Amino acid sequence: MRRLTVVQLLPALHSGGVERSTLEIAAALVAAGHRALVVSAGGRLVPPLRALGAEHVELDIGRKSPLTVRHVYALRRLFARERADLVHARSRLPAWLAVLALRSLPAAARPRLVTTVHGLNSPSRYSRVMTRGERVICVSETVRDYVLRLYPDTEPARLRVIPRGVDPAAFPRAPRPDPRARAWAAARHPVLGGGGPLLLLPGRGTRLKGHADALALLARLRAHGIDARLWLAGAREPHRAAYVAELEGEAARLGVAEAIALTEPTDAIARAYAAADLVLQLSRKPEAFGRTALEALAVGRPVLGWHHGGVGELLAQWQPEGAVAPFDADALERAARALLAHPPAPADTMRLFAQLSLRAMQEATLAVYAELADAAPRR
Repeated sequence: MRRLTVVQLLPALHSGGVERSTLEIAAALVAAGHRALVVSAGGRLVPPLRALGAEHVELDIGRKSPLTVRHVYALRRLFARERADLVHARSRLPAWLAVLALRSLPAAARPRLVTTVHGLNSPSRYSRVMTRGERVICVSETVRDYVLRLYPDTEPARLRVIPRGVDPAAFPRAPRPDPRARAWAAARHPVLGGGGPLLLLPGRGTRLKGHADALALLARLRAHGIDARLWLAGAREPHRAAYVAELEGEAARLGVAEAIALTEPTDAIARAYAAADLVLQLSRKPEAFGRTALEALAVGRPVLGWHHGGVGELLAQWQPEGAVAPFDADALERAARALLAHPPAPADTMRLFAQLSLRAMQEATLAVYAELADAAPRR
């Protein structure tokens, strides 16, 4: 494949699965000798992106405002000036801007469009734009089924299922228990010390991540004499002060305020998994994939989550005893107590990484780019 210039579009580069996938594909492009550009409003992941050898262009293409349409012209100029071969849109508003910008370019100079459906968005004309790519990447079979059910006129041949992957080197199997990892966590957040089990729920500061369900579970476990602690890693984010205060108030009401650590995202998430006895994935809205569940399984930790969306798909295959009927608090408590008392055997990492490794995801994505590259204008 000739050297390509690929432009990825997303709202911002703060944290989250979409952002991490963007960096992972940028790294794969650079390693393969291609040029990787990313357009976003910026964020804390811009320096790591540039350290990979990728380029960043700052445009606020994710702000839901009529003024954002003005960025269509900036994108059009960018695509033409940088001689882009492919544009990869990872979110709905950036995808709309891309479609409008590409439409205004001469056909002979028009980059090919790839989209990735990262989420199970509510059906609408606005969401339908994610099916407009010449190739549409679905991050799980759950997503593929969802797209075809809601948008039946989508051509199945354009869909490519490419599950998110984890790097075996970044998420090595940890001993269970791991006293050194637990001591590391307690040194940073003293409330996480003690001899009782540690529950970890990694996720952004939004109600959709199920923090309230985790607090309720913690209260139930402690009411039964289990000295459990809960780490809500990532719930404390900029501009989320009101939500953090709400969670702290709920913890106080439940009587568990002294048993929780509500923190910013950690860059040592693999070590956090190793410190935990049980990893929670309690998103109130079905997720497209559920990367945190996969990462925890790779480290060798049991996962407890609602049996819906991509998380349910992963648990059904790799650890069925952790899949609980959505929003059944009694079943969640029973499953948590069972998993803590009798942890299941860790997932077979050889088989896990054969199917769901970072390298497999990167290679499959670059193969999608190659499918379109032959038809892209040669300059």
